[in-house]
Formats: sequence, C-alpha cells, structure tokens
Amino acid sequence: MKQTNLKQTSLGRGVLSSITPETSMHMLSQHEVEKLCDTSQGGLHELFRNSALAVLTSGNETDDTKALFSRYADFDIGLEQRDRGVKLELINAPASAFVDGEIIQGIKEHLFSVLRDIIYVHNEIQHNNKFDLMTSNGITNAIFCILRNAEIIQSVEHPHLVVCWGGHSIGDVEYRYAKEVGYQLGLRSMDICTGCGPGAMKGPMKGAAIAHAKQRIKNGRYLGFTEPGIIAAEAPNPIVNELIIMPDIEKRLEAFIRVGHGFVVFPGGVGTLEEILYLLGVLLHPDNEEVPFPLIFTGPQGSVNYFETIDAFIKQTLGHQAAQRYHIIIDDPQRGAYEMAEGIQRIREFRKQTHDAFSFNWHLTIDHEFQKPFEPTHESMAQLDLHADQPAHMLAANLRRAFSGIVAGHVKTQTLNAIEKNGPFEIHGDATIMKLMDDLLRSFIKQHRMKIDQRNFKPCYEIIP
Repeated sequence: MKQTNLKQTSLGRGVLSSITPETSMHMLSQHEVEKLCDTSQGGLHELFRNSALAVLTSGNETDDTKALFSRYADFDIGLEQRDRGVKLELINAPASAFVDGEIIQGIKEHLFSVLRDIIYVHNEIQHNNKFDLMTSNGITNAIFCILRNAEIIQSVEHPHLVVCWGGHSIGDVEYRYAKEVGYQLGLRSMDICTGCGPGAMKGPMKGAAIAHAKQRIKNGRYLGFTEPGIIAAEAPNPIVNELIIMPDIEKRLEAFIRVGHGFVVFPGGVGTLEEILYLLGVLLHPDNEEVPFPLIFTGPQGSVNYFETIDAFIKQTLGHQAAQRYHIIIDDPQRGAYEMAEGIQRIREFRKQTHDAFSFNWHLTIDHEFQKPFEPTHESMAQLDLHADQPAHMLAANLRRAFSGIVAGHVKTQTLNAIEKNGPFEIHGDATIMKLMDDLLRSFIKQHRMKIDQRNFKPCYEIIP
C-alpha cells in the first residue's frame, strides 16, 4: 500500500491517515472491510485494533499489556472502502509514532503488515477448506503459504538466515553482547530473524545492521515473527524491516525453524525456555536424528550461571542426548559467529544432498503435538503430562506448553484476566520435574528475567509436586 496523505492533525494525539492501494492485490473487498470493522465476537476489529496499537508503540519498552491498553483506551482504527482503495483512520494514536506530524516510515510499513496478515489468515487459512489444520501436513502448508504471501520465502543460493532468541527483559551487558554477536554475524553476510521485540531480539539486529553497512550490504533482512497474543508485550523494534504476524505461538515457532538456517540463543526468561524446549523437542524426534541444525547458546561472562542452570535442567529432564544438540559459548562473539557460519555450510551441503529447499526446511519432521494450538486455561495447565515415563520429545512438548502458559499468564490480556478471577495456575507432575521447574523459575525471578518492571511482579502459577 502507498501512503498519499498521512499526517498527524497536531503534535499531540489525534490522527487521521489516508492510505490508497499500490496495486490491486492490496485492495480490500467490502466484506473484508466489514470484518475488520466488526466489533462483535466473530469480527476482526479488536484483533486489528490491538495489533495496530502495538505497532504504533514501537520503541516503548514495556511488557505490561494491560497498562498499555489502559493508557490508550481511547485509541481506535477505522477503515472506509472507496472506489480507489481503502481509507485508514487512526484515532488518538500514540504521538511517539509520528515525527513533525508525519508517521514514521517503519511503523507505517508494520501497520500494513498487520493488515495484510490478519486478512490473509482469516480468509485464506482459517476459512478455507484447502487447509486441513487438523493434520501436520496441513498446518505446515498453511505456514508456508502465510510466509509466501508476506514475501518472506525467497529463492536463495546460499543459506544465511540466523534466528536469534532471547529475553526482552535483559540488562545492558547482555544487550551489548547480543549486539556484538549480531555484528559478527553481519560481517559474515548473515541476516537476522528474531521475535521482533526489544532486548535480545533487538540487539542482534542492531549489530548486524552496522556490519551490513560496513560490508556495503544494502539488502540486509531483519525479520520479526510475532503473533497477536504477544505483540503488545513485545512491540516490533525499529530495525525490523519485514514483520510477519502468525496466527498463534505454535505456528510462529514452526515458522522460525522452517525458515531459519541456524539458531543463536541469548539469555532470557520463560519465553526463551519455551522456544528452547520447542526446538529441542523437534530435534529429538527420531526422524530428525541425522539432520544438522546449528544451535548455539551464548552470552557474556556474567551469564555463566544462567546457562549452567538451563543446561542442567535440560539434561535432567530431556537427557544428555538433548544437550548434544547445542553448543554453549561464553563471552566470545567472534567464535560464536564463526561456528554458526561453519554450521550453516553443513546445512547447505545437507540440503543439496537431500534436495531440500534453502528457503523452507521441508525435510524436518515436526510432530503434530508440537503444532496443535495450546490454550492455557486453569484446566489445561493442571492436566499437563509432566512425567518422565514418555519419550523425550513428548516430554519436551508438554514442558513447552507449561512454560507457554506461564508466558501467557504474565503478558496476554485474556489469560491475565483469568488469573485475576480464578487465581494462579496449578502445575502438577513428577516431584523431581516439579522441583527442577520451581528452582529454574525462582532463578529467573531472582535474576529479574520475568518482566521488564518486576516491582509489582506476582507469579501466575503454583508448582504442585
């Protein structure tokens, strides 16, 4: 879409925006406009409004979604279908999204991404019989089509996309380290993909952007993958130049590992552990035993205890086989980037031998248990199978759900409301696993890794042996 007249009516709040389509592909039908404006339960207005507000607050580092929505309770977004396109109106939008009365270009682009993905997922995925979202293949095909529609899938001759995971609530030392790792990756012509938020998601992108400038790389890609439930807590950082909103956390996680060629994990909190467990669970599937997959855990010297705790938890729950799938590198960004480049070269050779695409990892087997959307409720959290007498990859799937529920209980509005009404989640399982989880979560709280502002932090869970 192309902006023709997008200006703030004053330097305070109160915005009118006019957008016309650049091509007919971006035209909206009357039905689509009605859905986006529909405030009923089956409509898309609340989803569109909340996602747009998150984008408009890019750069405001807060993960308190209730406070954000309360602060901008009078914000709204409207659409009007016209013969030559769509008129988009922003009402009482955050002033930080504008400079001298004009919207920031990157924020404008992200707004278009929100519009694109919400409409496509609703029309072409959720209400289209050609996708069987009850099957593993159907889900993977849907993910591919969402990414292709967003032009994320591109033909490449040399794999070079590194996914960087880590916490949005990290200190300055860990942030600078993540930035230095991104810089070293960028010097080696690597592009960066993250969860699009602040902290360890922003640092690698910023470092890579500087390195790309030094190497005169003008088409550097900084991909941000998010989903509606988390975008308000992790608003897209300003460096993201390709934003994609996946329908749910499970499809977001699968998108990461289908398009990424290597993974770097920085220190983080519960959300980072959820990502680690998802990836390790996939790699532990018997079908993936021979699939090369460079995975590096790295951080500054002060993060040694963090990674020792994570390593011990993985070994004691999933076994030493899981620990063999990653390599821990402390306080050495250059070595981390070099080993990642070496690992991606092995990926290139493997995919050539197996005739798999460089742009989308079709060869990797992902069990349906990792793909089914998990709705964290008091009942579903209490019924999780957190026992050792199951295959390691299945235990990883259930542990991932537990940590996903804890993330939701701290940042997702609907889950926050359920916690306020019914009290904390109760998590049951083997005494040994419960003890390990409790110790790990306590360490996160002690290290201030649960929220950006922990002054009023209250756990949304209780560990029940």
